[in-house]
Amino acid sequence: MIVVTGSVGFIGSCLVTKLNNKGIKDILLVDNFSNSEKNKNILNKSYTNKIDRKVFFDWLNDNQNHIEFIFHIGARTDTAEFNMQVLDELNLNYSKQMWNACAKYGIPIIYASSAATYGDGSLGYDDDPLLISQLQPLNPYGISKNEFDKWVLRQKSQPPTWFGLKFFNVFGPNEYHKGRMASVVYHAFQQIQNPQPGIEQASVKLFRSHNPQYKDGEQLRDFIYVKDVVDVLFFLMNQKGGSGIYNLGTGKARTFLDLVNAVFTTLNKPPKIEFIDTPIDIREKYQYFTAAKMQKLLSLGYPKSFYSLEKGIEEYVQGYLIDKIYF
Repeated sequence: MIVVTGSVGFIGSCLVTKLNNKGIKDILLVDNFSNSEKNKNILNKSYTNKIDRKVFFDWLNDNQNHIEFIFHIGARTDTAEFNMQVLDELNLNYSKQMWNACAKYGIPIIYASSAATYGDGSLGYDDDPLLISQLQPLNPYGISKNEFDKWVLRQKSQPPTWFGLKFFNVFGPNEYHKGRMASVVYHAFQQIQNPQPGIEQASVKLFRSHNPQYKDGEQLRDFIYVKDVVDVLFFLMNQKGGSGIYNLGTGKARTFLDLVNAVFTTLNKPPKIEFIDTPIDIREKYQYFTAAKMQKLLSLGYPKSFYSLEKGIEEYVQGYLIDKIYF
C-alpha cells in the first residue's frame, strides 16, 4: 500500500492520479476531509481507504507491515500564515512524527519542502545540504519548512530511503480550491475570463515591483507544471539510493509578464496588464527571483525534460481551466 498525505490537496491529488495511471490503486489517502471543495480533487480516483490525519499514526502503528511507501505532501501551505503554533504543529512536529515512524518501521518516504526556504536568494538556490543551516526564509511558512529540513539532516535514525523536495512555483489542475494561494496562472485566467460588468476586455493584475532592481512584472520565478512534479515523485519512489534534499523546479527563471502573456496568447486575447501594490503583509517577505539548481536531481538519472512555461500553461488552460476539469 502507498500512503499519500495531503491527498485531497493540489499536488497530493495529482500524485494519486499519477499512481492510478501507473496501475497503482492500493493507496491510503490521509488528509483533513472536511473541505467539500477540496474533496472534489479525489472524485473518480481509485484508492483503498482514506483516514483523517489526526488518527493516522494510531492506524500506522497497527498496519505498518502493509505500507510500502509514504508520500508526505500534506502541510499548511499558506505563505501568509503567521501563526507559528499552527505551522509548528502541521509542518514541523507532524513531519517529525512521520519521519520517526518511517525510520522505526523501515518505510521509504518522500516529503515536501519548499523553495520558500531560500529566503531572498542571497545565498543562491543550491540544494547542497551544507548550506541549509545558513538559509534565512522570509516568512513563517518558509521557516517551518527549513526547520524540518535542518532537523532531518541531524537525524542518525533514518528511513531506508528518503527524499525531501524543495518545490518551486507549482501550477496546474486541482488547485481550484486554493483561493489566494492559487498560482498566478489560475488568477490570470479568472481575471481574463470574468471581466467586471461593462468592461469588454479585462486586465490582469500583477504586483508592482517595490525593488529598484526589477521593473514591474519582471520579477522572476521558477514555474513548474504539476505534471512534471508528480513525474519526479514517481521516479524517486523507485530509487533505491541517493537519499537527500533536492530542488524541484525547472531550473529556468521566467518573468510574471512571460506568464501572463502566455495566458492571453492561449486564450487568443491581446495582453492587458495592470500593476497593483504588493500587499503590505507580504511586501517585505516577497521573493523577486527564484531558479532551482537542478544538477543534483538530474544526476540521479531523471530522464524526462520539463514542460516549458508556455506549453504547461497552454495545456493547463485549454485542457483543464476552461471547463474546470480535474486531473
